[in-house]
Amino acid sequence: MPGVEGCEYDGEVRSLSLPGAGAIKERIISRDAVARTMVYSCFESPTPLDFHEARVEVVAHQEGCTLVWQTRVEPLEIEVFIKASMEGCLVQIAQVIGQSSTG
Repeated sequence: MPGVEGCEYDGEVRSLSLPGAGAIKERIISRDAVARTMVYSCFESPTPLDFHEARVEVVAHQEGCTLVWQTRVEPLEIEVFIKASMEGCLVQIAQVIGQSSTG
């Protein structure tokens, strides 16, 4: 995630440290290696959230794979910040795996 200074994972909760923004805590709800999915929810954030749940899925196809990242968030006004953060993550993922675009 862009800007993350530190990340800890205790098997259930992922704690992220963001300089200037504070700490975020996410609970991993489910992970399925066979289905290539993960669902998580942010339950502690400097930004007030009424609800947050995200689902990440890697879909295999003949040319490689597609990463599908869906997030539901309330209040809806927070969506623009979540979207920008996720787009930044996708750029970093593409760089890590050696791709030049996120499709």
